[in-house]
Amino acid sequence: MIYKDILENGTETLKRAGITEAKLDARLLLEYVCETDHSTLYAHPDREVSEAEEQKYNELLLRREKREPVAYILGKWDFMGLSFNVSKDVLIPEQDTEALVEEALRYCEDKMRILDLCTGSGCIALSLLNYTNETHAVCTDISKAALKVAKENADSLGFGDRAEFIETDLFPDIAIGKFDVIVSNPPYIATEVIKTLAPEVKDYEPNLALDGSKDGLEFYRRIVNGAGEYLFSSGYLIMEIGYDQAEAVKALLTENGKYHDIEVIKDYAGNDRVVRACYY
Repeated sequence: MIYKDILENGTETLKRAGITEAKLDARLLLEYVCETDHSTLYAHPDREVSEAEEQKYNELLLRREKREPVAYILGKWDFMGLSFNVSKDVLIPEQDTEALVEEALRYCEDKMRILDLCTGSGCIALSLLNYTNETHAVCTDISKAALKVAKENADSLGFGDRAEFIETDLFPDIAIGKFDVIVSNPPYIATEVIKTLAPEVKDYEPNLALDGSKDGLEFYRRIVNGAGEYLFSSGYLIMEIGYDQAEAVKALLTENGKYHDIEVIKDYAGNDRVVRACYY
């Protein structure tokens, strides 16, 4: 078969499976199998697809039909203009989280120290390192498997000497000094809500990185109460939040009494997505 036809077949297959972004997903999978890019569809629509490529493509389509996310099938995903390794041990970097990185960049200056809690793939901290000079990041996660992915990303992006990874439950229990900025995309989905999410999320993304306890706020409580020990005076705490959590997280920061300049930032869709606060 030729490239154009096999892509059309793949798109129809995913549409029948109820995949919303069927055309995009079918194209990404075909490009992966054939080692092509987006221009191939327009420049070489009659390119022959070998039997081996077609077989592999059909195998990947079957995985996507079962709602496995494209990012996990490909093993890579783009975020902030960079390519990150991903696996089922880490959340897939989402465009919404770019709002957190962009906000943090407003307060990150060269040579600063950054602490990234619940780092996952490392996409937040490593993006900050990429767009600043001589900054250093300490990244923590409770998952050894997630840290392995994050370390791979640091090495592949050339930041292995500027990033340190620590296996711990939020804050390290060893002396690591203070930081100019603390960032985090913690688990924030209420436990009972997880089962209502799309299959791509509830069945494939790591529950450890999703479950924010009964009310979804447990990690915010811990971070707000513990961050002061690790922040310089006038340092910033910047966290991703769920679309309906702004008032609750702002209240936690206000009640703590050690934060000011508390502000909520919206994502590209206009939803509340980031809370930023300055430590006294």
